[in-house]
Amino acid sequence: MTTSFRNVDVAVDAPLETSPYEALVTLIERGTLRDWVRITSAVDDDPWGTVAHQIEDHLTHEQPQGVAPLMTRAIARARTKAEVGERNEVAQEIARLIKQSGLTIAELATRVGTSRPRVSTYRTGSVIPCAAFLVRLRRVVGQLS
Repeated sequence: MTTSFRNVDVAVDAPLETSPYEALVTLIERGTLRDWVRITSAVDDDPWGTVAHQIEDHLTHEQPQGVAPLMTRAIARARTKAEVGERNEVAQEIARLIKQSGLTIAELATRVGTSRPRVSTYRTGSVIPCAAFLVRLRRVVGQLS
């Protein structure tokens, strides 16, 4: 079964990521709550993906009454949630590396060229280290094993 969207036909169950831009715009502008839930689910699954970018692109040109703020908030919410998850994942890896090293945080901090408080902030996730620090930490812990 297909649904007509402006000048395209799309299978109703086709993934939004593969649907033409026009189909997504039509769902935003004339869709139902069920369509909007489907869109926000796609954004939750990939906050920086095709669907999110197409929504942002559309909203830079048009502001569908009532729906525009909802879509904007859905993207912001999904990205914040993803960032929190990433921050936690980095903190968990640092905690795992500290434990694997067998050293105290102070000893390990000295080995990687930083301070104990700095490593502690990375371990708790209150500060995210740069990629170079994480590479250095992995290398130092690998040498200790």
